[in-house]
Amino acid sequence: MKVFRQTMSWVIPIVIGLLIALLIKQFLFQIVRVDGPSMQPNLQNNERVFCLKTAKIHRGSVIVFDANGVDPQVATKTDYVKRVIGVPGDTVRSANGNIYVNGRKVNQSYINNTQRTSGTGNWTLKSISVQNNWLRDSGATKVPKGQYFVLGDHRSVSNDGRYWGFVPKSKIDGVVKVPSWTGTATTRYNVNQEWKHYWAN
Repeated sequence: MKVFRQTMSWVIPIVIGLLIALLIKQFLFQIVRVDGPSMQPNLQNNERVFCLKTAKIHRGSVIVFDANGVDPQVATKTDYVKRVIGVPGDTVRSANGNIYVNGRKVNQSYINNTQRTSGTGNWTLKSISVQNNWLRDSGATKVPKGQYFVLGDHRSVSNDGRYWGFVPKSKIDGVVKVPSWTGTATTRYNVNQEWKHYWAN
């Protein structure tokens, strides 16, 4: 009996600690590793960031979502990190390096002019939905209810909403926040705060 009590005295705290860690990961936040260059220059390959489960999603927010069931090329749970460009009901178009949402020009100060013009392309939601045969959203003119349109910051290499469509809210794990010990003050701002200045002046 004494051995049992001694064993339980360290087993129970470990079990409680594991349960708390699982609950935090499930409902509050988790650490996510950025995979690939699609969010450069603001997030680097293998950079570790926080994913806040309860944070509100805004235009300009950087989010983590499960690409399985979103990108047809993904067959297992795979985390993608992208920036929200359009929320439900928005119209989105791109022309000459500028992005317009509901007819208003978007502030893209988080990437430079070359990065905006070299890889973003000229399109509307309708043109890319037809071009890429989004069967579930063929001919889409607006971001559907309960879904989001996302792009990578490194547009010339990013596999994003231009090719496979919209991200259902149910697939979104949370909003990315960059901790103070990684990146630079500028890149942290571009991820953590840029959504507050979404519209161009």
